[in-house]
Amino acid sequence: MGKPTGFKEFTRELPKKRAPGERVHDFKEFYLPFPEEKIRNQAARCMDCGVPTCHSGCPLGNIIPDWNDLVYRNLWKDAIDRLHATNNFPEFTGRLCPAPCEEACVLSINEPAVTIEEIEKQIIERAFSEGWVLPVRPESRTGKKVAVIGSGPAGLAAAQQLNRAGHFVTVYERDHKIGGLLRYGIPDFKMEKWVIDRRVHILESEGITFKTDADLGKNVPFDELNGYDAVVLCIGATVGRDLPVEGRDLEGIVPAMEFLARQNRVVGGEPLEDNEILNAKDKHVIVIGGGDTGSDCIGTSNRQSAVTVTNFELLPKPPEGRPDNQPWPYWPMRLRTSSSHDEGVHREWSINTKKFVGENGRVTKLITTHIEFEPDPNGGRPKIKEIPGTEKEWPADLVLLALGFTGPEPGGIVEHLGVELDARGNIKTDDNYATNVPNVYAAGDGRRGQSLIVWAISEGREAARAADLHLMGKTELPTKGGGDLPRV
Repeated sequence: MGKPTGFKEFTRELPKKRAPGERVHDFKEFYLPFPEEKIRNQAARCMDCGVPTCHSGCPLGNIIPDWNDLVYRNLWKDAIDRLHATNNFPEFTGRLCPAPCEEACVLSINEPAVTIEEIEKQIIERAFSEGWVLPVRPESRTGKKVAVIGSGPAGLAAAQQLNRAGHFVTVYERDHKIGGLLRYGIPDFKMEKWVIDRRVHILESEGITFKTDADLGKNVPFDELNGYDAVVLCIGATVGRDLPVEGRDLEGIVPAMEFLARQNRVVGGEPLEDNEILNAKDKHVIVIGGGDTGSDCIGTSNRQSAVTVTNFELLPKPPEGRPDNQPWPYWPMRLRTSSSHDEGVHREWSINTKKFVGENGRVTKLITTHIEFEPDPNGGRPKIKEIPGTEKEWPADLVLLALGFTGPEPGGIVEHLGVELDARGNIKTDDNYATNVPNVYAAGDGRRGQSLIVWAISEGREAARAADLHLMGKTELPTKGGGDLPRV
């Protein structure tokens, strides 16, 4: 390593954020600039640990110690080459990944982890600013045509890899703009959408064709797929988990993604009809669900000038430190406080929504009880037990259901192609990402279930490699954590 004693000399440091009272008045990203000297000091903290478990913590197998060392030694161009060798879109993961690599960092055994995610972001932004990120066009074409359905991170990764293999790639997106969850699910304060547009421009220059407003089976006939040699389904897991309790049919109880996507469309300047129901302004907002989607709803509600924002989580409050039963380097279920939480929210744990109450067809409050989990003597899943005397009413003008996702949408292209689903309702594939239908592959959340952006990119890359191998009988596309790509 460039500085073997760096982890002893420098403490973990991240860029400062704009003050919560300032940033809630816009949807811009809120991190302030980070001097180059500071980021190189952070890279110097990467240890010569011998067995870099950050590799196993990263679904992409990013070669993290290498590019940390290159940043410390001021070799930024080499650093972006090393980073791009395993990650097509570090500008996405550098902003949005929960960084399982950092939880697996050897230094995190007894010290704050290396700031891997921030270094990744700084590398790619430096590369764009220097003009090093250029289109990589294949030297020749195979004559094979591949359709990628869906333009989220899995679809974009699959498309870029297949294009680099020399195939003619067309991406079908039913929405108005490219990006999938990145575009319509992630609030702009976490990632402004020019970041997507910048990368899509590169992909178009590489020769990938994008078709937007292309909803197969509706305004685009399924027969259009007959002209392709292979199809890769990257359709996501877009069916939100519901909360079927009394009063669920009241107006003002909406899925989180419906709420978030509308705000992203507003920020993106898409023409929309007024919909007061999906605006938190002057409302008591309750967000049910304590994950990342719930956090995004909290930040968006505050920016829309909600009166109060309350967050419910069914599970008990996790510990601040690593639980004993989740030792390093595993991902720990511990208390996480996001930037949205810092902007204002009341959080409740071990709480269950019993019913919604309303007036004139509109929700006005909900009723909860606190719960505890009772172990199953037979070793099964713990049972929920209400705690007597804890029933409570909460004012609620807008309730956002951020309860996760159950899988890809039924019907549509899945039904048309005759693709089998697994027991969880996800697209079933073999170990090579192939479905039961010849020449049809699947990747991302639609295959593995609700997951991380970094996993979606990894799946898109692996599915592209499998499809290329099938089409050509051999492949030079790299597998997880292996092989260099051309300089980009």
